[in-house]
Amino acid sequence: MSVATMGSVVIDRSSANVLPGLLGFFFSFRLILILLSVRAFLADPQLGVEISIASNLLFLAVVIFHSMGPAALTFRTLTQITCFRWVLVFVGFSLCSLIWTAAVSVPAAAAYWSAMAADVFCVVLLLRTDSEESVTSSLMAGYVAGACGVALIAWILPAEYDLRLGDEELLGPNQIGFACAFALFLAQYLINNGRKIWKLPAAFLAITLLRSLSKTTIIAFVVAEAFILAKDATISKRTKVMLWVGAGLVVAAFWNLLGDYYEVYTNAGNQSETLTGRIGIWAVILDLAFEHPWIGHGFHSVWKVVPSFGDFEPRHAHNELLQQFYTYGVAGVLMLVMLYTSFYRQIRKLPSSPTRTLFLGMLIFVIVRGLADTEVFDLSLPLWFLALISLSLAAPQLRAREGRL
Repeated sequence: MSVATMGSVVIDRSSANVLPGLLGFFFSFRLILILLSVRAFLADPQLGVEISIASNLLFLAVVIFHSMGPAALTFRTLTQITCFRWVLVFVGFSLCSLIWTAAVSVPAAAAYWSAMAADVFCVVLLLRTDSEESVTSSLMAGYVAGACGVALIAWILPAEYDLRLGDEELLGPNQIGFACAFALFLAQYLINNGRKIWKLPAAFLAITLLRSLSKTTIIAFVVAEAFILAKDATISKRTKVMLWVGAGLVVAAFWNLLGDYYEVYTNAGNQSETLTGRIGIWAVILDLAFEHPWIGHGFHSVWKVVPSFGDFEPRHAHNELLQQFYTYGVAGVLMLVMLYTSFYRQIRKLPSSPTRTLFLGMLIFVIVRGLADTEVFDLSLPLWFLALISLSLAAPQLRAREGRL
């Protein structure tokens, strides 16, 4: 091999690692962009939204340029994966729903949709041209790094009035908690695959998750991790005991804070953070959902459409199933069930391994969290992640199938 050829190989491998890593970093760190634009640069919140969406589209343009030329897998071949087909159905149906959406601003809704779709297609294009192992590990590493950045900034911010991390106007503790929890699962994937360097970031994210006091996310995470520890035979009993003891020590260190927060929470009245407040939101949104039960109110149809609850403006239904029913009607419920079911079936076919157990644990996490929280546009298990894992797991078989054609 000539020096020039060797140099091109090094460049190709480097770009194959850097681009997914930057994309993963953006996926998690964009959570903080609006806050930074307002608090650090004294700009309008709209600027942060515009920067985030513009960055999405810029990443898509870069990935398209990067992916030009022959690909190891054709798009038609990728659509043979059931879970990925349902991802495309969801993206396509949400696009169509812009026709009948009740959103206050249809152009704004279209911009948010383009960002969600760009996430998915960036991942798909990278997987078509680069090694699935490289794309997956680099993207996950980038996401964990970005989440650590979010966590660090969250610690620097003054605590909210109820002692939780975040900013009352621009960054909720539930958003911080979810970013930390999701990144924790990805860090576990990297650690299971020999990347021990991610143990320290994982510990930092775990402590930040508890400090966020995001109740639903913490409960869902504990349930999922209990499942993983119980089912993963590769983790020794000694390690399991050490993990539980470590978790107990962290809780003990925060015990006074937890007690103070409990006092605030129990005296919060009928606010959205309480169970009473959540039930009120569910009741109102469920009643509105039955106005259009088949195809829903359309993409981005909660914000400033659903009546406010005092000073609280709901951005979503605080329940994933209800959110999909309100937004896309019965069709949305069907898409949600089929997406998670097809992902579950694909994971269940894997041989017993830490990766299989981890992904099943993540599915448990999003189902439990979805009982009382969800995302504004995407699913709790993001569409880009469903595409990444379903296609990565199937890539070797797909390449073998294409070779026989």
